[in-house]
Amino acid sequence: MQSTILVTGGAGYIGSHVVKLLLREGYDVVAIDNLSNGRRDFVPARNLTVGDIGDRQLLDRLFSEHSIAAVCHLAASIVVGESTAKPGLYYRNNVANTITLLDAMLAAGVKHLVFPSTCAVYGEPTLRPIPEVHPLSPISPYGATKLMVERILQDYGKAHDLQSVTLRFFNAAGADPDGQLGEAHEPETHLIPIAIQTALGQRPYIQINGTDYDTQDGTCIRDYVHVMDLANAFRLALEYLQQENCSQTVNLGNMCGFSVKEVIEMVRRISQTDFDVRLGPRRPGDPPVLVGSSDLAKSVLGWKPHYRQLDTIVRHAWQWHCRQSGVSVPQMARSPQ
Repeated sequence: MQSTILVTGGAGYIGSHVVKLLLREGYDVVAIDNLSNGRRDFVPARNLTVGDIGDRQLLDRLFSEHSIAAVCHLAASIVVGESTAKPGLYYRNNVANTITLLDAMLAAGVKHLVFPSTCAVYGEPTLRPIPEVHPLSPISPYGATKLMVERILQDYGKAHDLQSVTLRFFNAAGADPDGQLGEAHEPETHLIPIAIQTALGQRPYIQINGTDYDTQDGTCIRDYVHVMDLANAFRLALEYLQQENCSQTVNLGNMCGFSVKEVIEMVRRISQTDFDVRLGPRRPGDPPVLVGSSDLAKSVLGWKPHYRQLDTIVRHAWQWHCRQSGVSVPQMARSPQ
């Protein structure tokens, strides 16, 4: 049995996949989640503590009851539009609560943290694919809170020798290939699950926000990374901290992008369903292209995406949503990964 890892937000979309992978790799895992966005059934009951990371007494109890070696910190609010409407919520959840967590870690002598940041810290990109040295200029409160935590981690590293690996995510997508876990936000704001819900008849239509971008088909291009590849990056980051005991910041991207229209057409093909697609105006703050360079993650962490193909990512998501809805999944030829 390896070290005990505390996973905050462990019942959420990405957090639950991290918990599953770490358990499979032999780690002892303690997950904490307030279930505001997570699902109780996504984590084995023996591994889940229901609570909020803003509760310092609860954190102190967890650190005293378990021999925790490191923390994977995934508890956060993540919807860009909501962050604009409710910035106070995002600064409390993403920044103030993180400080509470860091102070509890230091009090317990825990000095290794893996933190998921976001490509939103780059704002409107001027380089493609985006490297880690790209200027940081977030245009939403969500991106600003993530960048603020990155800077807090730098300061805690200098002052308290707290070492961290920051993982700048691009678009998390897909689902557990075993079919146990998937993406279940409420409300849902991500393209692939929205398209799948439309294909399943759970939505009357899907709207494309902007068709006049400077891209090959006029719609935004995004870099989709399978959620299990993201989860594996947490494992590699924990190993890096244990071996190197120094901080690092890396992008996690596939280094290739797909347009909104391409994603919708892939959902149509995988689901074997035609559905209503409507055209709408641009959303404020949507860059035309977001594609990340993952060269540094490969060289420093040894990370390489395993599920790179869009059809594989969509297929795994489709299969999970079908099971959740009680829909029989058509037998289709497996695509290469």
